[in-house]
Amino acid sequence: MPTPAGRPVDPSSLLPAEARALFRSGLVTPTSGWSSGYAQANLIIVPKAQAFDVLLFAQRNPKPCPVLGVLDAGETSGALLAGGDIRTDVPKYVVYQDGRKVDEPTDITDHWRDDLVTFIVGCSFTFESALQANGIHVAHIDQGVNVPMYQTSVRCEPAGEMAGPLVVSMRPIPASQVADAVRVTSRYPAVHGAPVHVGNPAELGIADLGRPDFGDPVRIPEGHVPVFWACGVTPQAAVMESRPALAIAHAPGHMLITDARDSAYQVP
Repeated sequence: MPTPAGRPVDPSSLLPAEARALFRSGLVTPTSGWSSGYAQANLIIVPKAQAFDVLLFAQRNPKPCPVLGVLDAGETSGALLAGGDIRTDVPKYVVYQDGRKVDEPTDITDHWRDDLVTFIVGCSFTFESALQANGIHVAHIDQGVNVPMYQTSVRCEPAGEMAGPLVVSMRPIPASQVADAVRVTSRYPAVHGAPVHVGNPAELGIADLGRPDFGDPVRIPEGHVPVFWACGVTPQAAVMESRPALAIAHAPGHMLITDARDSAYQVP
């Protein structure tokens, strides 16, 4: 049940449709830890004229951009959000014009066009329940903040007019559990899978873990190692660099909660 402020006492227990209804009614919150057992997803929405470049960019960069589904031009719902509306059912969006952020609405109905194509991209929040089930704490959940995300010096493979850097999310893991974290997350290739880097952030071109490009910094306890996963904010970094006339995405950390089970994306 929601609290008087609108936030549920236990967001992990909500069904996806219940969570989406709260977001539709105006609740704004990062979604890590919500609707345990269900996959979360990034969004990148572009005019049909740019959709092939986005699809090719995702195909060439599957680690940060694993496509779970696509809504055709003008479609606002689909199998991953049955009965939902892609324009209203995410806590917060970002609207880009010519690569510049011009709005962060909670509803993109006023920005909607019938030629917009929605790409639903896998998110590492999906495997966090599996990490926790294996006794691995997730710092941003424990600390009640958004996950820290960083632009790196690693370049993605370009596609048409789309080009940009790899973005990563970071979770500090006890040194003794890093191998377990790699093993657990490698079973979820459709939602970024195993880490892309463990240890020294400078090797990714990250100068200061305390200053993420997206999300919030987290405290890194003694004996913990920074572990980096490819992140579905990567297409937004490409939008900012490539400057299409229009693109819409989720606000980083404010994900689409889908009706798909985590287990649907787990491999043996």
